[in-house]
Amino acid sequence: MDNILKTNAICKYYKQFKALDGLTMCVPKGSIYGFVGRNGAGKTTLIRILCGLQHPTSGEFELYGISNTDKAISASRRKMGAVVETPSIYPDMTATDNLKQQYRILGLPDFDGLQDLLKLVGLEHTGKKKVRNFSLGMRQRLGIAVALCGNPDFLVLDEPINGLDPQGIIEIRNLILKLNREQKITVLISSHILEELSKLATHYGFIDKGRMICEMRAEELEASCQACMRVTVTDSKALTRVLDRKNITYRIIDSRTVEIDTKLNITQLVKELSEEKCEMISVKEQEKSLEDFYISLIENAEHPESQKQKGSA
Repeated sequence: MDNILKTNAICKYYKQFKALDGLTMCVPKGSIYGFVGRNGAGKTTLIRILCGLQHPTSGEFELYGISNTDKAISASRRKMGAVVETPSIYPDMTATDNLKQQYRILGLPDFDGLQDLLKLVGLEHTGKKKVRNFSLGMRQRLGIAVALCGNPDFLVLDEPINGLDPQGIIEIRNLILKLNREQKITVLISSHILEELSKLATHYGFIDKGRMICEMRAEELEASCQACMRVTVTDSKALTRVLDRKNITYRIIDSRTVEIDTKLNITQLVKELSEEKCEMISVKEQEKSLEDFYISLIENAEHPESQKQKGSA
């Protein structure tokens, strides 16, 4: 089995509101999958469906190859751990007692491995300290420890770094990497913070308004964010005619500006523009940030006519 999770055209409606609109995605086994979208894009809705907290209006998904309509889906879910929205922990208990309570809920026969779990998330020295006195980062790590009870090999985290200070973010990042690399746990992380995800994710799924815009590997995202050329001319239509002849990918920014992914011979370009009775005003090479890339994805999904996709020269 190559994929831990596959969804097929999942829709979720709340009266007239479409929280999910035909969402299809695949989470490869062994990956750290960054599930990226703005607040309200539908990330938490999907996670709640995967955990059995809600049911899809239509569509289906497979977890470990088992369909959500199969009675065996409950057994598949026992191999999955999740932290949805906020960690499910008891503030008046210690970290140890929180894990013991989760062991009991899962029906585990004893508390074997409990101390190892606390050590794994860096909470082995908290002793009798009540969770209400933990920092936000400590609470998040305890929430992950609770989700790891029962030794799941698929971990789902909903916005795990929201509200954390820089030290807390580093702690959660290192923990996720450790779980993936050393424990071989596949991780699905929903977030709207692309810069942080870029330090973790091996695969990405970009969602907007309940729809999957695109999925890609980390290497593909990195290639998409390489430096591009922003060319300003007197007439962008003339420039696009030249680029079309060269079979070059570009994005129209406005009536005078076009963004090009391929480095060009500027002297030759000026000559060809002159033949189109068009003058070049400026050329600027610039790095494209991850946020820039995501925004352009959203804009192109909403206004596909502004994007001209062709193979590079």
